[in-house]
Amino acid sequence: MSTTKIMLVRHAEKPVGNIAGVGPDGTANAEDLIVQGWQRAGALIGLFDPPPGKGCRTALATPQHLFAAGVGKHSESLRPEHTIAPLSAKLGIETDTQYLKGDEDKLAAAAMAAGGVVLVSWEHQNIPKIAEAILPKGPYPRHWPEGRFDVVWVFDRTASGAGWAFSQVPQLLLAGDQQGVIPLDAGEH
Repeated sequence: MSTTKIMLVRHAEKPVGNIAGVGPDGTANAEDLIVQGWQRAGALIGLFDPPPGKGCRTALATPQHLFAAGVGKHSESLRPEHTIAPLSAKLGIETDTQYLKGDEDKLAAAAMAAGGVVLVSWEHQNIPKIAEAILPKGPYPRHWPEGRFDVVWVFDRTASGAGWAFSQVPQLLLAGDQQGVIPLDAGEH
């Protein structure tokens, strides 16, 4: 079975200013999510694995494979993995964290080869690099804005099976999530 859909999410909310990150047990950890990020992580279950009879929102699907940026020399952040940890536990699917920041091309190749439906949680600055590896000529935004934690980028295998089509879905999970998506010209000058 070939990969039919790849969904990309930015890791959930991170420490900023005097708002500290906390681990799953509540201990302070600068490399982890803030409380709001943990709320988003929990809410992703309903987005990607809704209750029976509800079905996923248009363009989304329940993942069969999960990938998140692993901890390594270029990033000690636990946020990508912890963002999808509740979903991973609910689905009973282990998250593949062997790919690190800087391995976006390898991660994209693994996602395209995994089969079925794939969900990737990554750092926002490098999500466009993953997108470029999947769909080299676009269209997709070339920049993920710093303040956006609330969008899913979706790549669907085209009917011919030879390429990918891009779309975006607003998560609309937490208070303050935006209705709109990231403009295609985001960050371009």
